[in-house]
Amino acid sequence: MKKIGFLSFGHWANYPEYSTKTAGDTLLQSIDLAIAAEEIGIDGAYFRVHHFAKQLSSPFPLLSAIGAKTSKIEIGTGVIDMRYENPLYMVENAGAADLISGGRLQLGISRGSPEQVIDGWRYFGYELNDGETDSDMGRRKALEFLDGLKGIGFAKPNPRPMFPNPPGLLRLEPYSEGLRERIWWGAGSNATAVWAAQNGMYLQSSTLKDDENGKPFHIQQAEQIRLYKQAWKDAGHQREPRTSVSRSIFALVSDQDRYYFGQEAKRTDQIGIIEQNKRSIFGRSYAAEPEQLVKELAQDEAIQEADTLLLTIPNTLGVDYNIHVLSSILKYVAPELGWR
Repeated sequence: MKKIGFLSFGHWANYPEYSTKTAGDTLLQSIDLAIAAEEIGIDGAYFRVHHFAKQLSSPFPLLSAIGAKTSKIEIGTGVIDMRYENPLYMVENAGAADLISGGRLQLGISRGSPEQVIDGWRYFGYELNDGETDSDMGRRKALEFLDGLKGIGFAKPNPRPMFPNPPGLLRLEPYSEGLRERIWWGAGSNATAVWAAQNGMYLQSSTLKDDENGKPFHIQQAEQIRLYKQAWKDAGHQREPRTSVSRSIFALVSDQDRYYFGQEAKRTDQIGIIEQNKRSIFGRSYAAEPEQLVKELAQDEAIQEADTLLLTIPNTLGVDYNIHVLSSILKYVAPELGWR
């Protein structure tokens, strides 16, 4: 069985064709979508995090609200940009959201993608250490976050506190047991996938990665996942690793589907430069009649290699249409590929 979740970028804009014209629309519809997705059997509700853009940014209020309104669905991010985060405050926020959800949080973190503004994290009050790159800073903060999630005391208590303290050093509260083992790293390269495995994080691999050998995207991504699994084994972790891949997949079962996504059927992998001196490869979208879609997806090596599939959704088209998109995958595609 393969877990199937959705991944929303949380866009909004005041366009006539958008159902999400405001930030409030996007937030409230995200909650409604997660509730409805749980009802039809979707396994996970995941959300992108971007700053300085009309997209979802601060994830923990949304994750907490979804956690309070649902009971089974996994709730996560893909990904939180650690360059913008205070790791210790994030431990508190994450612990609270996880407790509200009953331990269903699956947090994806990473260095993040190129942002809307130059060095946006500086506006949040952060600076690089001497000799550090922003990638280094993202990984450093990630490790600080992971340490905080262990629940080990590190702060010297005040001898005259407002409230009585337990003996010994104090930890951050609220502490949510098990959350440390449900942190994912969004890896854009083979090396960072291996680093994630060494540090006991699950792997998220999106529709974009460094072009490291010129092979088709799905083959490079499958190689990345296999390297991750080997590194996890070599590290000696006692629990099983989890890996996810993201895809835009649309089963064309109605005229509305064909109108919106029929043109995606001819899309192929693309090569681009999103950061200076770094060549990236973007994975193709899938859109076809169900029978053809099943044949195409069966050839995607990375989907076969991963245990979790995150379906990127057009959140601006509203809750009802996105539930139709997800339901079509569950009804026509997942059973044929052995995912259900």
